Amino acid sequence: MIHPLDSVISGSYILAIFGIGLWTGLRHQQRTKDDGAGAYFLASKSLRWPMIGLALFASNISCVHLVSLAQSGFDTGLLNGNFEWMASLVLILLALFFAPYYIRSGVTTLPDFLEQRYDRASRDWLTGVSIASAIIVHISFSLLAGGIVLETLFAVDMYTGVIAISVITAIYTIVGGLSAVVVTESIQTIVLVVGALIISVAAYDQMGGWQEMESVLKQTHQLEKLSMMRPADDGSGMPWYAVFLGYPVLGIWYWCADQTIVQRVLGAKDEYHARMGPLFCGFIKILPVFIFVLPGLFAYTLAQTGRLDLSVLKNPASGEIHTKGIYTLMITQLLPTGLIGILVAALLSGLMSQISGALNSISTLVSYDLYQRYRPDTTDRQLIRVGKISAGLALLVSLLILPLLNRYESIFNGLNDIIAHLAPPITCVFLLGIFWKKASAISAKITLWFGSALGFVVFVLAKLAPQSIIGNVPFLMVAFYLFCFCVMLQVVLSKTFPDAAPSRLQLLYWKTTSDLPAAWGSYQWLSLLLGCVMGLLFWWFR
Repeated sequence: MIHPLDSVISGSYILAIFGIGLWTGLRHQQRTKDDGAGAYFLASKSLRWPMIGLALFASNISCVHLVSLAQSGFDTGLLNGNFEWMASLVLILLALFFAPYYIRSGVTTLPDFLEQRYDRASRDWLTGVSIASAIIVHISFSLLAGGIVLETLFAVDMYTGVIAISVITAIYTIVGGLSAVVVTESIQTIVLVVGALIISVAAYDQMGGWQEMESVLKQTHQLEKLSMMRPADDGSGMPWYAVFLGYPVLGIWYWCADQTIVQRVLGAKDEYHARMGPLFCGFIKILPVFIFVLPGLFAYTLAQTGRLDLSVLKNPASGEIHTKGIYTLMITQLLPTGLIGILVAALLSGLMSQISGALNSISTLVSYDLYQRYRPDTTDRQLIRVGKISAGLALLVSLLILPLLNRYESIFNGLNDIIAHLAPPITCVFLLGIFWKKASAISAKITLWFGSALGFVVFVLAKLAPQSIIGNVPFLMVAFYLFCFCVMLQVVLSKTFPDAAPSRLQLLYWKTTSDLPAAWGSYQWLSLLLGCVMGLLFWWFR
């Protein structure tokens, strides 16, 4: 249990966010009446790059990241920081190549883009997958991590705690739409980063600095924990080649083709802001390795020296240490009263921003890609009502599947394991759709269907026979192999069943290098700078 003062601080924060979100939503009610559904779902396409960048970061970073990246830092060192830094490189792709085509096409959702580029069947399939992934990946896993935090710190039942937070978040999200989501996410990003910095500084100070930590790792023969580029025979299942081959498959789906994330870009004021927002987020993504992963590594060395008591994480029956709770343990043992409340507020920020973003994307997908299809003459008011109802139902489903996801030993690995089997066909059809004009409609449809079915079969076989050949393949390499299969399938099918009139797609794919601007602008230079910074960081922590 934490001190009453900390409970007051964290409770006040929740109420403040609820008030700001509700106020923002009510303030935009008139705009919704004037501009219709576009104001509710896409904030009237008025978002500027600073808000887009902050909202992208907040939509990605949730309790899952704070809790599970600290756990991974404790267990494997800086290794899972690859997921954060590789994301910066993928965000460059979003800014340079994907975002302009999304904005030029004027789409409301990414399934809508697939219909314009391919056909209706591709849109329908992506809609279903996007709704399911938003429920499982973005909401349920976040609720699971948030439940662990609330149970550990406040001694409340996990499900009671997450239901309360979910209801509060759902109210302002459903009332305010994307405007409320983006405003609250921008605030939550700042609170989250400040809170993470506090625990990082506290762990660093308690350890006595970087050299002391390195000395402990040397004594315990664990210096490899400081390396992000592991050799081919590394037991972690994430050697360097798996990171560079497998992560882009996951990352391009997540950052460039997932409605929950990209919806902020679709709400951009213009193409410039749609490009600059992801780049701004790419620079912010440098921080998580130092403020989310590194504290877990400090926790490991503190435990080795007896300055962090792990006994409360021990299972009484087996005697094993359950490292899922390592982040909350650090909060309670390393921070004084008052600062604990701020850290709890930061954790809740991540949880609430993830839920709000996912609910808004689900409501958009259901309204535009499902309901409006069967009722094309529906009014904006009806679209908004359907979106609000669908958001409430999605939250209920997310709560019901929590017990199934809780079976994963590592939340972060469980999350990425699911994405690795889900992403390959979607990444394939978006990449070929943007960069290859001959990618045909029938090839995309079959690739999505068959690729998704194959991913599901591989996932089930790996779980039923974990010691089999399939079960022993690292999930990043599973994603890469599935992606290669999908690319070959779509290329062969595109050659066999070409589209009759590709000229109708001129605004939706990369034609030649003439698509590049004649002179470099700010976003090109920023992309180059971000790429160079990431290259230096990977080399330093190789």
